[in-house]
Amino acid sequence: MLRCVKGGLRFLSIKRVSVLNAAFQSSQHVEYKPIKKVLVANRGEIATRVFRACTELGIRTVAVYSEQDTGQVHRQKADEAYLIGKGLPPVQAYLHIPDIIKVAKENEVDAVHPGYGFLSERSDFAQACNDAGVRFIGPTPEVVRKMGDKVEARTIAISAGVPVVPGTDSPITCVTEAKEFSNKYGFPIIFKAAYGGGGRGMRVVRSYEELEENYTRAYSEALSAFGNGALFVEKFIERPRHIEVQILGDKHGNVIHLYERDCSIQRRHQKVVEIAPAAQLDPQLRDRLTHDSVKLAKQVRLTGFSMLIHSGYCNF
Repeated sequence: MLRCVKGGLRFLSIKRVSVLNAAFQSSQHVEYKPIKKVLVANRGEIATRVFRACTELGIRTVAVYSEQDTGQVHRQKADEAYLIGKGLPPVQAYLHIPDIIKVAKENEVDAVHPGYGFLSERSDFAQACNDAGVRFIGPTPEVVRKMGDKVEARTIAISAGVPVVPGTDSPITCVTEAKEFSNKYGFPIIFKAAYGGGGRGMRVVRSYEELEENYTRAYSEALSAFGNGALFVEKFIERPRHIEVQILGDKHGNVIHLYERDCSIQRRHQKVVEIAPAAQLDPQLRDRLTHDSVKLAKQVRLTGFSMLIHSGYCNF
């Protein structure tokens, strides 16, 4: 997340790596061949958008669905659809890597698109796809691991010379560590899932009395959404503008930005409306945001990836 104040950049931390429509080869271990069939390991509007793009490109589509999502639209929009996670709750079904890989292998899928949320930030899923000989449409497993781990991503940003919001250097193990952080930096603070995004596992804390309850809730939510309840703590910035810079790169190390969008209208830490370009954004500040976004992408050596979202919070 890019955090800044009027007149210049102040802080930067990393929110997540999210994958959008693209069809680049994500690993040199997967032999190149034309993509003729894509499985989307997601549901709802996310999956439907990818299916639409694939159809326009003449690519056959495969949907997966949980038992509870039998009647969902995304199942009807795909050329093929298969049940996964039998007997599991809906979220856990879409996190069940063995079933998704099984569907891909048994139905001659060429590539898997994770959408965003669910498995899009799981390096073990990207690796499982590569191991199965199926292209993962997104970053390499190593890049997903680095940037999906918010704590390590902060360290990478610092090494790239990009300023960061004050936060813990590693996932915390108990509420006492959160209390020590708040003693040093003051309230409000925010708990964040260390290995996921999309607003899950995030809780703002404004007093000592709220620490334990919010720690427990954030941990449970992160565990349910990402299979890992690890949390880290960060200083919370009040009333921010959420600015994102879109990044596009290839396996040869070329990285460009596609400018920014304003995603400040949110509900429960999840975007509702995205506006591009961001209104009333100082041109010099825009240049700094985009420059630092590209610099960060190059620092993490985003080779063999499709697209990532570099998120930012700016106070004006």
